[in-house]
Amino acid sequence: MDVSSRRIERVKLDELSGSLGFLLRLAQLRAFEDFFSDRGPRGLKPGEFSVLWVIARNPGIRQSLLGQRLMIKRAHMTKLIRVLEDLGLVSRRTPEADRRAVELTLTAKGRQAVETSSTEFFSYEEATGEPLNDGERTQLISLLQKYVGLREGEAR
Repeated sequence: MDVSSRRIERVKLDELSGSLGFLLRLAQLRAFEDFFSDRGPRGLKPGEFSVLWVIARNPGIRQSLLGQRLMIKRAHMTKLIRVLEDLGLVSRRTPEADRRAVELTLTAKGRQAVETSSTEFFSYEEATGEPLNDGERTQLISLLQKYVGLREGEAR
């Protein structure tokens, strides 16, 4: 054990160690640190992949609905879609019936990016989650799905 690990162990958190929000934030930081390490998949960032994955499964989805479902703020969603459009991965269309809406579809390049990235992304997902065993990982996923309002089986 190195010196920095020993210092972390000596930090008292008291009630904070039982705080759901605090623990979720630390878990997110750990997951992102692992994702962006040498072990993680290369290419698309997690948010980009998630957006493209959902568009692939819901061609013509309205940008506002996609943002709501993925809990991405409107301004961030607009910026992200603009980047994905500039990369040639997404196309936007304004329907005649509602000129305020924006419908999203993947381009051929976007479909290829999702197909290429999905194998690596989901293979990585199967391997991540250490030090949990398979049963604990399944339980954590189920609890998180419940916590964020996803019906069981809807995550994939």
